[in-house]
Amino acid sequence: MPGKPIKLTFEGAHGAELAARLDLPTGPVKAYALFAHCFTCTKDLIAARKIAEALTIEGIGVLRFDFTGLGGSGGDFASTNFTSNLDDLERAADFLRDEFEAPKLLIGHSLGGAAVLAVADRIKEATAVATIGAPSDVTHVTHNFADHLGDIRDKGEAEVCLGGRPFVIRKQFVDDLGAYDLPSQVGQMKKALLVLHAPLDQTVGIENAGKIFDAAKHPKSFVSLDQADHLLRDPDDASYAASVIAAWAKKYLPKDGKTEPEISEGVIVRETGLGKFQSMVLAGRHRLLADEPEKVGGLDTGPSPYDYLSAALGSCTVMTIRMYADHKGIALDGIRAEVLHAKVHADDCADCAENKVQKGGKVDRFERRIALSGKLDEDTRNRLLEIADKCPVHKTLEASAVIVTQEVDQGD
Repeated sequence: MPGKPIKLTFEGAHGAELAARLDLPTGPVKAYALFAHCFTCTKDLIAARKIAEALTIEGIGVLRFDFTGLGGSGGDFASTNFTSNLDDLERAADFLRDEFEAPKLLIGHSLGGAAVLAVADRIKEATAVATIGAPSDVTHVTHNFADHLGDIRDKGEAEVCLGGRPFVIRKQFVDDLGAYDLPSQVGQMKKALLVLHAPLDQTVGIENAGKIFDAAKHPKSFVSLDQADHLLRDPDDASYAASVIAAWAKKYLPKDGKTEPEISEGVIVRETGLGKFQSMVLAGRHRLLADEPEKVGGLDTGPSPYDYLSAALGSCTVMTIRMYADHKGIALDGIRAEVLHAKVHADDCADCAENKVQKGGKVDRFERRIALSGKLDEDTRNRLLEIADKCPVHKTLEASAVIVTQEVDQGD
């Protein structure tokens, strides 16, 4: 299942601060993907969101960002071009490589699809590329402002309206497009390719998909998006494209990929550098986020430390009851444990032991609510509730634990 997207920024290729979102699965990350949005679009377009959601369900983390001068990113759009977009993509891949792991999957929508095809060989770790509605010739994008091409060539720039918003297009942008022979680059690309295109696409005709597909070497696949429009505005079309990419990508990504060395013992927690409190929790093959709520300065991207402590008690309770019920042959259909934690004054806690009172007269109080499903008599239910108190985490919390702290080298 997907977690909450993480807002972050990184420096683009030409110095602008680029706004991004990192979508992570709640379990182990098998691989990372990098998503490039369409011309003058943003990372938050419905297609981008749906694709990220589908991939995280499959255990794939997705970085999607706004190109320079677009969406939440800084910089001047008028000074950008196709080459600068490729540079931003490469910088995004560098960011993933430095902070998490280099992307194995590249995904691009429309001109973003052409961009991932053009930059693919510069991201050596990438093994698969997927495009949606991509043009086979990057100069195709000029049809969006064809009526202004004369002014752009004669005056050096022109203000055009794209998607209801004004943009300044300069001559250098148009000239830069002519430097790229996309079919030739696709023919030399040694990566698996998935081409998705809608036959009724009125923005980028279906013939573009044919040229990209014909230029590519195997392994390559083509999927028709049927009645979808260019931007996949219908959520069902976006979800379908996302599910296809997720299913296809699994064949070309590591089956048991890990983003950290396998951990032989213990749990590692390290700061991610994102937000004030966010930390990555590494437990064996599992990767989790810990954070604090926004109201105390966190990003609210994961459970708090006390949430994890409550989860430990709740999960241990459920497992202990299940083990006992199975051992005794009790027909227990289901177990649910809800754990609430609070720091309360000792005077307000009649069921708290005196030796648990902290400085200031407070005590940690965990309230555990257990629901048992099945046809159970009263004696059996009472016995199962007694067994809950025998879970190891319960005993640890009730006892006085010993914590030994020592400083180690950064690499240990």
